[in-house]
Amino acid sequence: MRLFFLLLMATLVAACDGGGPAVKLNTGDPAPNFSARRLSGGQVSFPDDLRGKPVVVRFWADWCRYCEGEMKSIEQVYRRRQGQGLNVLAVNVGQDEKTVDAFMRKIGVSYPALIDEEAGIAGKYGVIALPTTFFIDAKGVVRGKVLGEADEATFDKLAGDLLQ
Repeated sequence: MRLFFLLLMATLVAACDGGGPAVKLNTGDPAPNFSARRLSGGQVSFPDDLRGKPVVVRFWADWCRYCEGEMKSIEQVYRRRQGQGLNVLAVNVGQDEKTVDAFMRKIGVSYPALIDEEAGIAGKYGVIALPTTFFIDAKGVVRGKVLGEADEATFDKLAGDLLQ
């Protein structure tokens, strides 16, 4: 419970810009850029490394009640649609590399996990709850947003819309 409180506080602080209002990222807005460490090694810079490609940015943590099942569902869609150009970035919010690695191994998904230990990326995206998923088109514009759990069919529909 203490970890949850600390994470919540870090996310709320990170979501503020110098004491200003929290970020409200919605459909039609440009997706904020970020750089993060990949669990598998190296850095990823968004949108630079994925320019011209549709990307799903998914925020999660291992304590999130709905994240495990949903991440497995996302894996099914990712495997079906990866060849069509779908990219998924699973941004872990507020946890260390060891925790992220153990969870990713446990659930066995193949899309990349990114480390956002200080919740700075989550703050840029205005994430206030987990899971939160953004569907970003090839031009870097948010085309869909799911706050909370989504089933495989919903995820597949939104991912498919990005690929058209």
